[in-house]
Amino acid sequence: MLTRKKTRPDTVPVAGLTIYDPVHLGIYEDGFGVDIELIWRNILLAGEPGAGKSVGLNNIVAHAALCPDVSLWLFDGKQVELGLWREVADLFVGPDIERALLALERLQAEMDRRYRELDRVRRRKIDRHDRVDVIMVVIDELALFSATMGTKDQQEQFVRLLRDLVARGRAAGVIVVAATQRPSADIIPTSLRDLFGYRLAYRCTTDSSSDIILGRGWAVQGYDASNIAPEERGVALLLAEGGLPRRMKTAYLTDADIYSLVEYARQLRTRKTAA
Repeated sequence: MLTRKKTRPDTVPVAGLTIYDPVHLGIYEDGFGVDIELIWRNILLAGEPGAGKSVGLNNIVAHAALCPDVSLWLFDGKQVELGLWREVADLFVGPDIERALLALERLQAEMDRRYRELDRVRRRKIDRHDRVDVIMVVIDELALFSATMGTKDQQEQFVRLLRDLVARGRAAGVIVVAATQRPSADIIPTSLRDLFGYRLAYRCTTDSSSDIILGRGWAVQGYDASNIAPEERGVALLLAEGGLPRRMKTAYLTDADIYSLVEYARQLRTRKTAA
């Protein structure tokens, strides 16, 4: 019988962050830190099971959890990958395609409302001076919602809604973080992949799978995630907007680290609510 691990009462020696700060993901192979700006952008993480995708995902969620200016919406078809963050999530959706669709429809309506307000005040996008939370949508595992659960119509509706959020949400303060361990063309179609400003490819079984994540043609130029050794967990190729893929090592958070971060994030968010 499974038992719930006891959370640690340890404090975390950090102040509250903001989503307008860069997110720390790890280090490049030259030793420099990997710090990416996720505000007004989206990120796709993919790779074979056990390659380290969840490690990268936890770093992003950890940053967002410690940001009082972020509303955290978590979609986890397996419930356990993002489950440790459930206490500090504003919305948590498990393996329920109908609830997932309702949540995305709500988010689409909020995105449209924000654009109407931006149009009213003649602005292009929200910024740090607005009293508006950035909404971070984290989806793991993408394939469960788009190809496994529910009917074909529901799966297609999920992909349509997700594509709209990725395409239009950035300026309205909607960030999409999507992850999958099935980097195939049916799960990550080109029309969806190309909307992600950041793409993080962990070890893949084939060069074609690597190209599905990063983009066509990178493998033949030597940027091939299938060349990452199986024992190199957490190693990935990061493609940022307009650049070349760069090899990096993802920072690792243990479960104990996450328990401590969740407790600290809960305190930050409680103070925000009280204020």
